[in-house]
Amino acid sequence: MNDKRSHHRASILTNGKILITGGYDSIISSAIKNTELYDLSTETWAMTRNMNYVRYLHTASVLKNEKVLVAGGYNKSTSLNSAELYDPSTGTWKITDNLNNGRYYHTASILKNERVLVTGGYNLGFAINSIELYDPLTGIWAMTDSLNNARGSHSASVLTNGEVFVPGGLYNFALNTAKLYELSQANE
Repeated sequence: MNDKRSHHRASILTNGKILITGGYDSIISSAIKNTELYDLSTETWAMTRNMNYVRYLHTASVLKNEKVLVAGGYNKSTSLNSAELYDPSTGTWKITDNLNNGRYYHTASILKNERVLVTGGYNLGFAINSIELYDPLTGIWAMTDSLNNARGSHSASVLTNGEVFVPGGLYNFALNTAKLYELSQANE
């Protein structure tokens, strides 16, 4: 990579390149907004346009329309509710609707209906239980359901039937509970 970073995200694009977004640079003790592309065929790195906001501990989801949705994160002083889309065909970033809740250490899952389900995370150091859906057709976030326990640093898996299983995580201590998000809830 051209830039040192941790707590960034890597997304495999449909063109075979890997997009690296944001992260934390411990040398300058700051969140960063720069992005890079790795070309597997040539084994080379190239800088691409910066995101609109510095962020780390965010999510990055490759949508069916080939754009990358980057949502939430942290900027070293606050939980972010901002979201933006990367278009690999133009190499540009576009701001999209904000999340209803700022969050970091959350998860993002792409559902069969192409919406993105974001669960839990932390907001200013406190675990949250909210769940939001992003509709790529409208570019709008909507609140939906909530986790049975507030949690961050958890995992989420889309099951073969389309439901999302959200186990474990932290809420002041490690959790042994789970939430099953049913597909019917995502179609509301």
